[in-house]
Amino acid sequence: RGYLDNITAIGPRTVGSPENEVLAVNYLLEQIRAIERESTDAHKISVDIQRPTGSFSIDFLGGFTSYYANITNVVVKLEPRNGAQHAVLSNCHFDSVPNTPGASDDAVSCAVMLEILNTLSKSSEPLQHAVIFLFNGAEENILQASHGFITQHEWAKSIRAFINLEAAGVGGKELVFQTGPENPWLVQAYVVAAKHPFASVVAQEIFQSGIIPADTDFRIYRDFGNVPGIDLAFIENGYIYHTEYDTSDRILTDSIQRAGDNILAVLKYLATSDKLAKSFEYRHGNVVFFDVLGLFVLAYPARVGTIMNYITAAIAFLYLSKKVLQPRTRAIHNLKKFFTAFSLTLISWVCTLVTVLIVAVFISVIGRSLSWYTHFYVSVFLYGTAAAAKLILVHTLAKKFFYKNMNEQYLGDIFFDASLMIWSIALAVITQIGLCSAFICTLWVAFPLLAKLMIHKEFSQKGASMKFVMMYMLGMFVPYLYMMYLSWTVFEMFTPIMGRSGSEILPDVVLAGFIVVITMILSSYFINFIYLVKSTKTTLITLTTVFVVTLILVCSGIFFPYSSDAANPKPKRVFLQHTSRRFHDLDGNMVKSDSGIWINGFDYNGISHITPHVPEINDTIRTPCEEQAPFCGLPWILPVHFMFRLVKNWYLPAPEVFPRSPIHFKVLSKELMPGNSMRLSFEVSGPSHMSLYVRPHEGSALSTWSFGDGMPVASLGGDYFVFYSHGLQATPWHFWVELTAPEKHSDGIVSLAIAAHYFFGEDQKSPQLYALLERFPNWTFSSGWSCTYDLFVF
Repeated sequence: RGYLDNITAIGPRTVGSPENEVLAVNYLLEQIRAIERESTDAHKISVDIQRPTGSFSIDFLGGFTSYYANITNVVVKLEPRNGAQHAVLSNCHFDSVPNTPGASDDAVSCAVMLEILNTLSKSSEPLQHAVIFLFNGAEENILQASHGFITQHEWAKSIRAFINLEAAGVGGKELVFQTGPENPWLVQAYVVAAKHPFASVVAQEIFQSGIIPADTDFRIYRDFGNVPGIDLAFIENGYIYHTEYDTSDRILTDSIQRAGDNILAVLKYLATSDKLAKSFEYRHGNVVFFDVLGLFVLAYPARVGTIMNYITAAIAFLYLSKKVLQPRTRAIHNLKKFFTAFSLTLISWVCTLVTVLIVAVFISVIGRSLSWYTHFYVSVFLYGTAAAAKLILVHTLAKKFFYKNMNEQYLGDIFFDASLMIWSIALAVITQIGLCSAFICTLWVAFPLLAKLMIHKEFSQKGASMKFVMMYMLGMFVPYLYMMYLSWTVFEMFTPIMGRSGSEILPDVVLAGFIVVITMILSSYFINFIYLVKSTKTTLITLTTVFVVTLILVCSGIFFPYSSDAANPKPKRVFLQHTSRRFHDLDGNMVKSDSGIWINGFDYNGISHITPHVPEINDTIRTPCEEQAPFCGLPWILPVHFMFRLVKNWYLPAPEVFPRSPIHFKVLSKELMPGNSMRLSFEVSGPSHMSLYVRPHEGSALSTWSFGDGMPVASLGGDYFVFYSHGLQATPWHFWVELTAPEKHSDGIVSLAIAAHYFFGEDQKSPQLYALLERFPNWTFSSGWSCTYDLFVF
């Protein structure tokens, strides 16, 4: 904890700031030197400060290109006295996003790594392989420092596996949410070594699907270093991740101890493993892995899982076909009845989903979105009760009007089989797609089928006996328990994400969808009880009453979405950029300029809750789009424009910004190249963070440039985006772009804009920005900085 407190005491550590490049680096070096002095003779410690420059393209956030100059990595190698040929890498990052202390993201991981280095260096047991600790100084700049290390550092060639320590929340348990690619032996290493396992292939498949707007250094090591690894992240309390509340006192000592125990054990295991040296020989497909209530991890090769899944599905299909087709004389009658029950179950699910989503859309339209953000139970009372009531209602009506006077036991039996059929189909389909998460369907087919076979006699008897109910519940226990455990983890991760996923996604629709799916899963083998019980009237009345009362309370606005509670804040995120813009024409003349504070609310609610506190931020100052300029002529720090509608941006007029270190933009040359193309070369100097936007005019095309591999990657919407950052000192930035152009191009061939972002120091906040931020309510986290935007046409 001492390490953590000292790193966060430095304050926000933005790339390029003295806090990040000098103070944090000096602190790390002091601690490493102290550890080195006390290490035993069994080990050798080497330290290197790397300051790489490079560029790469990435398809994250709609696709963009990254360029970095003179950023900082602190690299430590702990190896046996006689050296080692192979190494395992442990990675954390000490930089933080602007205006936040970054305790969980990611100072705590660096503190854990220092402690692990200390523990290993004092051990008298020599290691078989080296352990490289990378304290990476530019991860928040979208993974730049890891790229600089893995592509340029001489020690990178010896790395055979890595562990990446990250955060998507503050404290709690650290979840293994990515492994591989392939390399089952790595998962086995975690299974054998980790003392407090918490891992899920479901989290891996959700994360890699891209529905979470985040990425980690794992991607860089995998894609640019071709190295397999394990990605861990703290996931609890994501409400305060990347905010001013991410302080060291919010991370429990137990949480740090737990992470340290796990990572030390896994690193030690890898550093003494014979498999590490030949890690490339152990690529044998993917792995199905999941922890059982945090007690232990089950892991097996995906191909074994595929065989198990198909066998389970086949047994279920065999059981169902035998049952439906016997005796032959009644086969057609049985099939009809079976498919009616099957269709009714699916219809009830569709009706439930549609009904609950209509409620969610209604809540969003009337401006009561995120009412459950601070009070999670509201979502269960609102959407959970609606889902359960609708399901019960559809089947109650079916029983009353469609299945008049039919044997209740027969109906209960056939609806159980219908649910089994749905799960078996889902199992076969998901396995065929190749998803490892299909193991969940296996649980929902195997255990209920087993229970059914054990109590099939009781199923057909009049009145559910005690033995029947007990055996039935026992058969359902494993899938239900695991599903509840998994659902809680998913909600814990996703609920806070809804507060930072932009103004385009309707968070109520997403959460309501989740709740409906979980209700359908959990109710699948209890639908048959609707047909077995005498009446569902009381249940329906109770559920409907809870739903109606909650709906009225939500509509009345009693549940305020955000909280400034000191112990457990759940703030609204708002970003403010005091911007000065200048637009130039083909002759270099300034044709338009303006200044204002550009405001983005980071969730669907926009700014409606803030207007009562700051009346001038209202619908009269919506941001206009400058159609002729790339990215609407706005100074995006990252190409996340697709997550925000302009009707949910505000541009408050304000005096011009005069940075003490303004940007200098110079055209060095214009050359005609073979094949009717034009090369434009530029020189730029400015602050540590700049964004370059390129839009070829109609008829022109950007064919090549000096970034990455020379192949331009267009962003969503067709413009090109380059993210630039530099460390403490950097020479002027030189780059060129090459365009093919038509013969006649009277209005130029390309529009090029550059934005300078002042994230720290004396240029960060203007007096007007300070004054405005002061007026924001205490339940907001408002991050502000100054920037300039210049557009040129060539």
